[in-house]
Amino acid sequence: MVKILISGFEPFGGDTVNPTGALMKALASEVMEGAELKTVLLPVHFNECADLLIAEMEAYRPDVVIACGLAKGRTSITPERIAVNVKDIPPGSYADNQGQRPVDEPIVDGSPDGLFSTLPIRAMVNDMSAAGIPAAVSNTAGTYICNNTMYRVLDYIRVAQLPIRAGFVHFPASTEMAVLQPSVPSLPIPMMLDALRIMIRTVVAES
Repeated sequence: MVKILISGFEPFGGDTVNPTGALMKALASEVMEGAELKTVLLPVHFNECADLLIAEMEAYRPDVVIACGLAKGRTSITPERIAVNVKDIPPGSYADNQGQRPVDEPIVDGSPDGLFSTLPIRAMVNDMSAAGIPAAVSNTAGTYICNNTMYRVLDYIRVAQLPIRAGFVHFPASTEMAVLQPSVPSLPIPMMLDALRIMIRTVVAES
């Protein structure tokens, strides 16, 4: 049995919904062969989001961590290849939900410039694509909360030398969000939930 910890986020940036929150709610009652699942919803706060996820890791002791977040404007589901050691909100971008706007700050002083996902991201993309779900490997997780969370988790695993596979997946806006923002690319929640199930099965098969 593969123990998998999966995280999503609360709404941010003026939106009233975040599809990854809906995914966590739906997945909480899922039973999947070969996997034991635990979900957690994180705040969109620099530092606190990763602190909470790492605390969940320490309590649950997962084999795999799949952190999920929203990338509004993307047209497909995108497992991230790498997280970079910087938090930076450029002018004109929204602050986190506590109003923080870090600029050019390292996430962890003295840690590597970048850390790669240890999830089977290519297999995940191939399996989603085979199921007719738009998916692609992403080479930038940005410099906002999602990248911050991915980096902190991977650095925690690196320092503690834990046998945990971990990474981050970005999801597009949901159809519900597109009702109010018609020009924003979107996917329906049921398709995104199917994609998450596929990624979990891929991870189990690769474990």
